[in-house]
Amino acid sequence: MLKRRREAVFDVYNLAIGAFLFVSPWLLHFTRENARLDTWAVGAAIVVLSLAALVLFAEWEEWLSLLLAAWLIISPWVLGFAHTKAMHWAIGIGIFSLYLTLLELWMIHFDRADQQHLYHQPIEPDAGARRWLP
Repeated sequence: MLKRRREAVFDVYNLAIGAFLFVSPWLLHFTRENARLDTWAVGAAIVVLSLAALVLFAEWEEWLSLLLAAWLIISPWVLGFAHTKAMHWAIGIGIFSLYLTLLELWMIHFDRADQQHLYHQPIEPDAGARRWLP
């Protein structure tokens, strides 16, 4: 049976974010050419990285996704489409993608499944039936 990583769900979410970014210039009718090209290219790159991470995981894919999300946040000022509708979408989606990617990296490095027993106490199944008073 194929064993999946716990963190793979974040790659699925980033895949959906990338697909939305890829079609957002047409869905949201961006008027600036540089905003359209930026969201289209970053969306395509996020889709490719997310698919690659789902098929064959490598940590560098997550770091590239982190850089792409950070680029989405700063790109309106760098490319000159600040104070537009595209800026709001780029920043919002960039923050969400950055959060998901940071959460995935945190889970990879600090929340390992083999160490879960060190932090979480097992719950006794008969604890509710136990009488506390004599």
